[in-house]
Amino acid sequence: MSEGAQARTRRSATAGRPVVLITGASSGIGLATATRLADAGWQTLLSGTDRARLDALAERTGGSALPEDLSKPDGPARLAEAALATAGRVDALVASAGLGWRGPFAETPSDTLDRMIEVNLAAPLRLVRLLLPGMLERRRGRIVLLGSMAGQVGVREESGYSATKGGLAMFAESLWYELRGTGVGVRLVLPGAVDTPFFDRRGTPYQRERPRPVSAERVAATVVATMTTGRDRLYVPHWLGFPARIHGVAPGLFRRMASRFG
Repeated sequence: MSEGAQARTRRSATAGRPVVLITGASSGIGLATATRLADAGWQTLLSGTDRARLDALAERTGGSALPEDLSKPDGPARLAEAALATAGRVDALVASAGLGWRGPFAETPSDTLDRMIEVNLAAPLRLVRLLLPGMLERRRGRIVLLGSMAGQVGVREESGYSATKGGLAMFAESLWYELRGTGVGVRLVLPGAVDTPFFDRRGTPYQRERPRPVSAERVAATVVATMTTGRDRLYVPHWLGFPARIHGVAPGLFRRMASRFG
């Protein structure tokens, strides 16, 4: 059977199920989210860079593996094209792929900084740009962006990472205003530290006493909840909204507290 015939067969078999594209599905939050959404009846399109992990997840969830390197400027376009060719439409995007690096900004490797900007910020914007017209035409859709508390309050020696997540937060905020009344919802999920391979890949383990890392499953549960909830900004754990509000109304006080307690 040709690839085109296989794609038509998959579309026919899942015609009544909503379709979600999940980036970063090879591990961590993306993997946990894909499992939960598949259990909830979604057809999952799974993207990441580890083909073996994606294939195993696709077999387990009945989804489709769409490996892609989002650090390449043309990666999002290839992924969007593959997603639409596979399922015919995308009803929801969960942009959970992310990269980090910890250390003095002046010592940040140039290629690492470039990859963080591409994966954390540019790729979600490009994917939304490519998938949003279809959602608007159907007057329904969900865009779920995985931000970070680092993008809300800033973190010492994570300047580049914080900048990419801060930019993503402002994109979500601006897009929320733009899409009101269109049937397309924008959600921003803001975890603190999460117990995933993220810290291994960035080369520095998590070293702070608080907040303690939460599980990827806990963040995934929040992501799934955003599919139906009216809340557009969700913190994980929820109490992190309190220091974020302090930072917003009294940044000087927040900096003093952050300097003292880390």
